[in-house]
Amino acid sequence: MVGARAGQAEGELQRRGYRNVGGEKGDDRSYTYWWNADRQQCVTIATMEGRYSSITPSPAPDCHQSASIRPNPSYQGQPAARPRPGYEPDPSYGRPDPSAGQGDAINLVCVGQGEKLGSGYVNTLEWDRYDHKYRSRSGVQTEMKGFASAVTLQIYGNDGRIRLPEKLIPPINSGGDHQHWWQLDDIIVGSSEIRASYRLNGLNKPKIRIDRQSGVITIKGTGQDFSGRCDRVDPGQQRF
Repeated sequence: MVGARAGQAEGELQRRGYRNVGGEKGDDRSYTYWWNADRQQCVTIATMEGRYSSITPSPAPDCHQSASIRPNPSYQGQPAARPRPGYEPDPSYGRPDPSAGQGDAINLVCVGQGEKLGSGYVNTLEWDRYDHKYRSRSGVQTEMKGFASAVTLQIYGNDGRIRLPEKLIPPINSGGDHQHWWQLDDIIVGSSEIRASYRLNGLNKPKIRIDRQSGVITIKGTGQDFSGRCDRVDPGQQRF
């Protein structure tokens, strides 16, 4: 269904048992969340220029469902019937090149440590070498502050997004959405690493690098850094 016009494809989604449970606008595309109760599956659909640009399996909470819900492995749905008249996907629109190994969705949860530039009012004592005594000094001090948190990434070919913790979002930013998703740019999915970037504001475009062997992720931007380890989250996947 990637490449289909959004208005035409909604009926096909409903026929397959999905219902629209919400959405939001991104920088250059919009996102809708669809829930299938029989499959117990949530999907995120990105729409750009009136067509579906990607369809990505998503965690159940994105569809306002419990985090404990997992896709139903025993679901035996009927084979898809012939699409209704008027439903004509464009086979070339928005599809990643299968020969590049980018045809599968990549869903990652990355837990780690971050640093951001922060400031606060401090009151300290400093030694006055002329009067030979301590004097009180106060004022605003700027420093890098550490924190523990996690980021979530969804990548499908040349399309993708990242969910940021609040501590990685500066007061002046280009928007994102109410769930803190930011559109990924310059995505490169290689055999050994994944690279991308996202724009927080006009002066800050953090760069992402993920080692596909170790799972180590690094994010470097102006006045902020994050590093951690990523786990892939796939529908129906069991951790043990």
